[in-house]
Amino acid sequence: MHTTSSWSALPLQPLRGTRILSLALNLPGPAALLRCAAMGAKCTKLEPLPAPGNGCGDPMHAYCAPAYEHLHAGVECLQIDLKTPQGQDQLHAELARADVLMTSFRPTALRKLGLEWETLQARHPQLSMVRIFGMTGVGADTPGHDITYQAEAGLLPTGQMPASLLADMTGALMASEAVLQTQMHRLRCGAGALLDIGLFEAAQWLAQPLHWGLSAPGGVVGGAHAGYRTYRCRDGMVAVAALEPHFAARLCAAAGLSSPGDVATMQDPATHEAIASFVQQRSMAQLQEIALQQDIPLHAIHAAVA
Repeated sequence: MHTTSSWSALPLQPLRGTRILSLALNLPGPAALLRCAAMGAKCTKLEPLPAPGNGCGDPMHAYCAPAYEHLHAGVECLQIDLKTPQGQDQLHAELARADVLMTSFRPTALRKLGLEWETLQARHPQLSMVRIFGMTGVGADTPGHDITYQAEAGLLPTGQMPASLLADMTGALMASEAVLQTQMHRLRCGAGALLDIGLFEAAQWLAQPLHWGLSAPGGVVGGAHAGYRTYRCRDGMVAVAALEPHFAARLCAAAGLSSPGDVATMQDPATHEAIASFVQQRSMAQLQEIALQQDIPLHAIHAAVA
């Protein structure tokens, strides 16, 4: 059994008294469980027996042990073999006490383990279920991971590795939101509910500004607005977010330009050139000091290599 001190609790505890049982491995399920624990839920996770070379039954421990430890703060972890009669008995003993079951298996695997929604409802009528799939609907059995869902959503246009696991982490937020929805439904209707979360749909949700054209190349926050982009400076890079006219006007004034900061002027190539030249001649420290004095949204990207 694995327990650690709880992650910092959220101010409200809407899930206090709610018991969540999770079978979800890797990142989205444990991240969702971490959020639920922070909202007051009592969280238990059933993991497979450890594989050779891994300290536990969740592959995340082998990928990144510190991430696994953080994700399971405040979560009771038990190791069982769901494919054995003893494991099934332990599973259903836990389900009899649970309010919500969270899974990350594909539908085929759920059927093999006897975890179809109809079967669970007949045996545990109090139970709600949140199923995390790669995608919902007819594609739920299709294999994939965060990088494939981001790519399909258009979030990897240059083919570079993603900076973070955006589909997984957004899916985790959606899953914790789904737990809240099931408990609200139970309060209103007195019955459990089934909700499915798709990581592909999570990536699509994140990609909406791109699909609208807002953050696409040539979009206002895709580089077309001179006040909202990254610039190379004397010793690195800075990110500027002077999007609103009053911020944009201050940025232009600092660069020696007279501009009201309207969108049309900020998309003018001459404005881009003038601000780029202004930034390039100064260090990150100088630019941060100017931003502080002039109230301009700016952040130095210290890891950038000039």
